[in-house]
Amino acid sequence: MADVSLNETEATLEQQLIEIRRELHREPELSNEEFKTTAKLREWLNTHDIRILDLPLATGLVAEIGSGAGPIIAIRSDIDALPIEEQTHLPFASINPGVMHACGHDFHATAILGAAFLLKSRESKLPGKVRILFQAAEETGHGAKAILASSGLADVSAILGLHNNPDLPVGTFGTRTGPFTAGVDRFVITVRGTGTHAATPERGEDTIVTTAQIITALQTIASRLTPATEPLVLSVTQIHGGNTWNVLPELVKLEGTVRTYNEEVRQLIPDKITQIIQGIAAAAGAIAELQWYPGPPATINDAHWANFSKEIATQAGYQVVDLAPQMGGEDFAFYLQQIPGAFVNIGTGRPYSLHHPSFDIDEAALLPAARYFALLAEAALNKLDQA
Repeated sequence: MADVSLNETEATLEQQLIEIRRELHREPELSNEEFKTTAKLREWLNTHDIRILDLPLATGLVAEIGSGAGPIIAIRSDIDALPIEEQTHLPFASINPGVMHACGHDFHATAILGAAFLLKSRESKLPGKVRILFQAAEETGHGAKAILASSGLADVSAILGLHNNPDLPVGTFGTRTGPFTAGVDRFVITVRGTGTHAATPERGEDTIVTTAQIITALQTIASRLTPATEPLVLSVTQIHGGNTWNVLPELVKLEGTVRTYNEEVRQLIPDKITQIIQGIAAAAGAIAELQWYPGPPATINDAHWANFSKEIATQAGYQVVDLAPQMGGEDFAFYLQQIPGAFVNIGTGRPYSLHHPSFDIDEAALLPAARYFALLAEAALNKLDQA
């Protein structure tokens, strides 16, 4: 195992990381609005003389540690928050109304910042370069694309990223080979008919009944129209229609999401939805239209780097577990479409799930996560340098 020496005592570094995480948590910012967060990260990196690449990024940044003509690897964190009103009652709870770090991106950014501090202390011994990504707009599913378009990952041979997992105890590490998180797509369905008095439905088209039939029929995509061996979730999450009790509305809107791991199956879903909604609507004399919003694809871990990340986690003292695939989404998937690498989970041991208004992380996980990613980055450089 590579030995990462600290310029500061572990206790001092841990306290510094806790203070940084709390400062980030106190002032969360939504996707593409992370201006203060970016400025803070820039200041902390400058304090440690870590160079920041000059890239065309409105928010977020990419730093670099190391020199020479050796290999280049990247480690990634995300920095945006969610439009959720915080209910943790922490002394450092969000001061921005309706905005909260309910997914732990403050933890991610702080852990990777800590790894950067540790790597900087060993910069002269690194056989290559480490790019440190503080990525904006993960929650919208497109922040990774901005990093890729900026050339921030030019010549990178491998990329490694993390997400906290409140279901895993502190000190536990999890990942898997192959599909880890699902492809995530959003749909909006509009059902239109002729509005009419509820007492005379025969004078119009009942968009409410039509919508109910569509919701039920959409579930056959997973149960009857795709192979049973292919995991697929289709959820209708919003219904909007009508504004009074005695009128059948002219228009009803549905919104929802589809999750799957298989890209071939994923590409078939919009046509299947269209066939279902248009057939049901036509039978009722109504019209149904689909708007499809593709999000990130499935996160597919490279077998080599997933196994390598587990090896280093064991050496770092983590309890290592193989995780089942998750139906949540992650725009780290866009990186893995172009660069081999792995996405991993770090246990943060708390009762509330991601995106819950009472979500929090156990700060005892900060220093081990920072040390792990410093070890992982240096070990990855050594492995690539010796290949």
